[in-house]
Amino acid sequence: MSQSPPTMSMAVLKPAVGQSDDVVTIGVVLDIPQPHGDFLRACRADFGDPLAAEIPPHITLLPPTPVPEGEDQAIQDHLAAVAAVTAPFSVCLAGTGSFRPISPVVFVKLEDGAEHCADLQRLLRTGPLKRSLDFDYHPHVTVAHHLDDAAMDRAEETLRDYRAEFQVTGLNFYEHDGDGVWELRRRFTFRGPSATAES
Repeated sequence: MSQSPPTMSMAVLKPAVGQSDDVVTIGVVLDIPQPHGDFLRACRADFGDPLAAEIPPHITLLPPTPVPEGEDQAIQDHLAAVAAVTAPFSVCLAGTGSFRPISPVVFVKLEDGAEHCADLQRLLRTGPLKRSLDFDYHPHVTVAHHLDDAAMDRAEETLRDYRAEFQVTGLNFYEHDGDGVWELRRRFTFRGPSATAES
């Protein structure tokens, strides 16, 4: 079965042409914790991807989404409500995959945690963030994007045996500043049943 192209890349994205000044573009992701984040970012830079310096390694939950500026509080309340009912969960990154030739992306796969990510992104895309997706949701961590075939092949081979396990404890709310930069607005810590039981 062929894989679907990615639903989001926090890349050099710009608001849609003609987008109103009172509309902002947001995204919601799971950041990759240290030391794994620094390692994957260094790998991406070594493969020659200039976006390594601008985009921290992450798993997308909500693709870049234009929203009215006046909805900010409702959106933050929604994110807080989702985090309140979500328990921390484990993710295991293992091996690589690619969306080529549909999309020039090489990524690290999720061996464990993909179903949790899928459930979480469905919950996020309700209320003020209700939206459809252009492609099926496929959680992943991009490590090479829009490079030549040789660099993409090297990325896929270099990290083929890569493995990392960690706990996901919250989601991160980003806003696009219009100049190609994603800025972290706020982190929402998961406070679901198991989080309460452990505290």
